[in-house]
Amino acid sequence: MLFGRDSAITSYQAVENVDEAPDRHFEIDPAALFAALRAERGGGPKLLGYWHSHPSGDAAPSVTDAAMAAPDGKLWLIVGGDTVTAWRAVEGGALHGRFDPVAID
Repeated sequence: MLFGRDSAITSYQAVENVDEAPDRHFEIDPAALFAALRAERGGGPKLLGYWHSHPSGDAAPSVTDAAMAAPDGKLWLIVGGDTVTAWRAVEGGALHGRFDPVAID
């Protein structure tokens, strides 16, 4: 999970991938996600988004990522090989109807 303010990521937290097939899909541990959201509501760091890797080496969101992503404006950082890309999950996005690219500074 990625935390910060505005669009600046200031910290991150690695969480368990609880998917039944973690080599092909990811699902954030719901307990960790709910804890982060509760902390945010209590004045803690804002949950800006999520990061994960693609073992295939493709750093673009997959069709599966698009199907799983809520159009909530959260950032998705994806690592593929030596490449890192950033995306914003939105309704009607440019990629798969769910993601718009975000420049990384």
